[in-house]
Amino acid sequence: QPAQYAPLASVWEGEDAELLERLLDFYPRQRPDRILDATVNGGRFWRGSTRPVIGMDIEWAHRPALVADNTCMPFPGDAFDAVVYDPPHIPNQGKDKSKDFNTRFGLGLRSSKEQGYSFSHLYPPFVREAYRVLKAEGILLCKITDYIHDHRYQWAHLDLIQAATAAGFRACDC
Repeated sequence: QPAQYAPLASVWEGEDAELLERLLDFYPRQRPDRILDATVNGGRFWRGSTRPVIGMDIEWAHRPALVADNTCMPFPGDAFDAVVYDPPHIPNQGKDKSKDFNTRFGLGLRSSKEQGYSFSHLYPPFVREAYRVLKAEGILLCKITDYIHDHRYQWAHLDLIQAATAAGFRACDC
């Protein structure tokens, strides 16, 4: 009997935590012993997980294990087996309070007109740091969302892939 196709849970339904668990089981050659969540926020990715995660965030209000800027990480090189990154990717929402992404997702930053109302300018310094703190066989997992803003499509995942490739990563887009 042929194997049944089983879609990843959070692609169709479920939570990001389920998908992250499957990715961490599938992609690394060895089970990651040290994982850094460089944008942990409220820790939604790790609900129900027993993995050894250091949660870092720039905002102390989220109560991360470590308050630090992921573009200048306070770790030595080769410190982690995996780094997880879920950066701000939702542009400014104007005066529409019904989409309060600031509260729901901890988005405390606003993107300027000079930055194209995008957060892609944060990717290059982050991926350079991620490359530095990851072990040679380490893996970087990123959650990036493309979106339409000001009637223009924003290809945030392409911006991240370009930054990651320039930093030395071999990028895979799934």
